[in-house]
Amino acid sequence: MKMIDFPFSVVDWADIEATEHKGETGTAYWKTKNFGDIRVRMVEYSAGYLADHWCPKGHIILCLEGELHTELKDGSKSILKPGMSYQVADEAAPHRSHTEIGAKLFIVD
Repeated sequence: MKMIDFPFSVVDWADIEATEHKGETGTAYWKTKNFGDIRVRMVEYSAGYLADHWCPKGHIILCLEGELHTELKDGSKSILKPGMSYQVADEAAPHRSHTEIGAKLFIVD
């Protein structure tokens, strides 16, 4: 990831309007800022959320609250709890997320 063509800036996430994204079950609420080719998001998953697709995109994800279960298409599984992160490159490991109790994440992709 090369970060170019945007100045220093501060984001007050309370000022960003959330967009709703339905999962197979549950809902994700995204607050998004774009900086050139880099997307930065604060994402909240409702309890019972299950993604409706396998995502091939690379991400850096930090769990702030709750618990996030991530399943890779190869069948392996990981759990993120507050203070934990995962990193994956584009096209490296298609994945999908779910949470029983809900989760709040900070995501860069």
